[in-house]
Amino acid sequence: MAKKQKLVIGRLDVIDLPDLGVKDIHAKIDTGAYRSSLHCKKVHQEHGFLYFTLHTDTGYQEYATRDWTQKVVKSSNGKAQKRYVIKTRMRIFGKNFMASISLTDRSKMKNPLLIGRKMLSHFVVDVTQKNLSYNKKKTS
Repeated sequence: MAKKQKLVIGRLDVIDLPDLGVKDIHAKIDTGAYRSSLHCKKVHQEHGFLYFTLHTDTGYQEYATRDWTQKVVKSSNGKAQKRYVIKTRMRIFGKNFMASISLTDRSKMKNPLLIGRKMLSHFVVDVTQKNLSYNKKKTS
């Protein structure tokens, strides 16, 4: 049986988060990060629900979910912090992949979404390329 060939993804892309109703979110591919992270504000838990607000093309959108956990995450500056983590689908190259995404303030970052190694196990990263999935989506 032949081994399934992995898709090639570039250093940047524009993807969808269908469970959140988000289309065309700019993502940085980061092989140094373990888990993916998403720019959110007002993240808090209350009565078993996790509430968070994220910025979309149509403005700020509030969300609530019962499907969340907390994990200790070491940020790029080396400091460990507790973060809320949700599971949601990422649509890349027209395919859905289940992702574990930590919610954090990325307002000082260029891209609101960072895709880490856990998700990148489905891909081969070519740092000389960008927007491969998005370009394919535009021509489909």
